Amino acid sequence: MIRFSALSVVSLFITSVTFMSCNGQNQPSVGASAKSPVVIRSNGPSTGKSGYYDYKPDTTQVSQYIRRIFQDKKGNLWFGTVGDGVCRYDGKSLRYYSVLDGFSGNSVQGIKEDKEGNLWFGTDGGLSKFDGIKFTNFTEKDGLPHHHVFSLLIDTSGIIWVGTNEGVCRFDGKTFTPFPIPAAVEKDLLRGSSPKIIWNMTEDKTGNIWFASNGGGAYRYDGKNLTNISKEDGLTNNFVNCILQDTKGNFWFAAQNKGVSRYDGNSFTYFSEKEGLAGNEVYTMYEDKAGNLWFSTWGSVSRYDGQSFTSFTTTGGLTNCCVQSIYEDRSGNIWFGSGAGIFYFDGKSFVNVTKKGPWPLQF
Repeated sequence: MIRFSALSVVSLFITSVTFMSCNGQNQPSVGASAKSPVVIRSNGPSTGKSGYYDYKPDTTQVSQYIRRIFQDKKGNLWFGTVGDGVCRYDGKSLRYYSVLDGFSGNSVQGIKEDKEGNLWFGTDGGLSKFDGIKFTNFTEKDGLPHHHVFSLLIDTSGIIWVGTNEGVCRFDGKTFTPFPIPAAVEKDLLRGSSPKIIWNMTEDKTGNIWFASNGGGAYRYDGKNLTNISKEDGLTNNFVNCILQDTKGNFWFAAQNKGVSRYDGNSFTYFSEKEGLAGNEVYTMYEDKAGNLWFSTWGSVSRYDGQSFTSFTTTGGLTNCCVQSIYEDRSGNIWFGSGAGIFYFDGKSFVNVTKKGPWPLQF
């Protein structure tokens, strides 16, 4: 059984956070599209700069850098971009929303939908609520700890959890309430990063909320107590990019430059390049409907069937760039958002979907 240890709170001041998107190779359109959507409106090509980001865009892509993918209850696909706001695909056309439309920011790092059908977006300009007609935005003046949002979660009770550059808060629809999480120790941080960032939040099957922190390990909140799991307890690294609970109940932790670790309730099992993982820097994890686990690494993704890894790289259609979002839609298409646009997996290889397609027929 692992031992839980609490981290002490260290007050630190970090002036800024800088992230550089990966410079993936531009990808041309793949063949003729069975469905060639018309772009209803685009707020112009990306300037290549938005907030903390800087990259050279390929304007043939839906967007050069896709950070989040989500399908709403109506079946629309939403793509959260770096620099181009959020893009919606309804099966026929693409529609872009940016600050010109009342959206809070141009870079999106979280997309969720509440029980009423409102969509919530975490951006580099705050938190946005979309009721299907208009956007309602929330920033520091409304109670957010910081306008730069890095993670977003809506739990089963309807509470919205927002992870920002200056920590986490909870929103009940009326009031933002700070949720203190111990910050990492400065000497352990990557240069320029904030010790208060929570990269990922997830709710497990029993209602616990988990937090992947920037140097402080992982945290679990059971509704009363906040418990820390750190390197001392068995994590490979205290810089946790993502946390996932699979259908079997195992917890997976993606650590920076240290592969992934699986906790079965009794002990940790480690997976790295040695065990077949495509790379040791894992950005995100996802479990598909068939029970396969997907891990994104630099320039490749790995699929784990419970026994072995199958890795996909440029030879399978991907570009040499990091994938930071994975999502399976209702039709079973598995989507990948990268620094070289959007891809979906057709069962054998990866297809790059540009503004002209090709979109999967089953969608």
